[in-house]
Amino acid sequence: MRLGDEEGVEAITIRRLAQELGVTPMALYWHFKSKDELLVGIVDHALASLRADRSAADPWAKQLRAMVEVLVTVMREHPSLPDLMHSVAKDEGESFQRATEDALALLAAGGFGVEEAYWVASYLLHAAIGAVNAQPGCPATVPVDEAPEWRRKKRLMLESLPADRFPMMVAFGATYSRAPDTEHYFSFCVDLIMAAVESMAPDRRNVEA
Repeated sequence: MRLGDEEGVEAITIRRLAQELGVTPMALYWHFKSKDELLVGIVDHALASLRADRSAADPWAKQLRAMVEVLVTVMREHPSLPDLMHSVAKDEGESFQRATEDALALLAAGGFGVEEAYWVASYLLHAAIGAVNAQPGCPATVPVDEAPEWRRKKRLMLESLPADRFPMMVAFGATYSRAPDTEHYFSFCVDLIMAAVESMAPDRRNVEA
């Protein structure tokens, strides 16, 4: 995870990992038959905390929200995880299978049939990935000390657009005068994601307001 977070997914190779650990590549092949199997193992480890283990008395929507919040938190902690989840057979890992089972059970409690529940679970997963990938502020490649200058250039670029044609874009440009409120952004995103699910739930009686 450290290699992927610091240098990107492409840095995670059997040879590089063996070098980091001070062993031969063959020593790793004893545990993982291929790089793909290694990547599945990384995702499986990262998702170990993604489970519905709240109080059984909690409404299904509250438990499901907690799972989405954990997923977002884990991906924020590990920037390489969204890319990994797109590129590996994550459903081969036990953690992902267990999380999917938990999500399907919670959605069934909300009145969704098993097929629709799977669609919703997939929507939640990809919406969370999209929220993390699209978080406001500078790209991850921009050093922290260069962030103010990056925002200044972004603001000037947007504010230089023709105001008669792009009034909303120009107005949005002003928001780059300050660092984004990332915590509010993620809270808003989870609210938005869950509002969609709750509004579509066949059984809204057990959805906590």
